[in-house]
Amino acid sequence: MSLIPFNPFQEINNIRREMDRLYRFPYSLLENDFTPNLVLPPTDIYETEEQIIVTCDLPGLQKKEDINLQVRNNELTISGVLNKAQQVIQEERMHRKERFSGHFRRTFTLPASVSGDKVKAIYKNGVLSIFLPKSSAEPKHSVDIEFEH
Repeated sequence: MSLIPFNPFQEINNIRREMDRLYRFPYSLLENDFTPNLVLPPTDIYETEEQIIVTCDLPGLQKKEDINLQVRNNELTISGVLNKAQQVIQEERMHRKERFSGHFRRTFTLPASVSGDKVKAIYKNGVLSIFLPKSSAEPKHSVDIEFEH
């Protein structure tokens, strides 16, 4: 029977590697040619006393019609299409492709009821900011976006 020296840090290293793997998961999808449509725009959601604020990184939107917001049953859905102007590049000359282009859709359950008719959305400098006033009612509405350049 051989003795293996006890290393108390080995298990910590294993946990760290597993956490790194889990947190790297969405970004590793960018490197896999079979799953390019799973890339989702990074989004932050927080609330104040009066409203819920959602910010979403969507660089490359060109016009208002490229994005759609829906507020229904305490859920916010952000969908649209990112059309990046790209040069025609031969596949064998492409070394890395991380910039997403195509359709996307994300749905979030909101932490409180919101007043759908008073939602304000602004797109500026590649960031979509959505301001959802809190309410006890849950009407369903489409949201108009102020598009600023």
